[in-house]
Amino acid sequence: MKDIFINKEQVELFKILKFEGIASSGAEAKDLIASGLVLVNGAIEKQKRKKMIAGDTIELNGEIFRLKLDTTL
Repeated sequence: MKDIFINKEQVELFKILKFEGIASSGAEAKDLIASGLVLVNGAIEKQKRKKMIAGDTIELNGEIFRLKLDTTL
C-alpha cells in the first residue's frame, strides 16, 4: 500500500489520479473512473468528482493507495 499525502480536507478523486501520476491526464482519470476500474474504500466508484478525505483508499490495477493529510504544509 502506498501513501498519498493531501494538503486539504477534501480532494476530488480524478484530481488525485492525475496529480499523483496514476493517470496521465485528467481525461484518462475520468475514463478510468467511468469504466468502473477504480475502487474507493473497496467499492467501485463512478463519481469522477467524488470528494476524497484522509483515510480513504483508492485501488486501481491491484495497487492500493491510502490518503493521508499532510499537516506540515
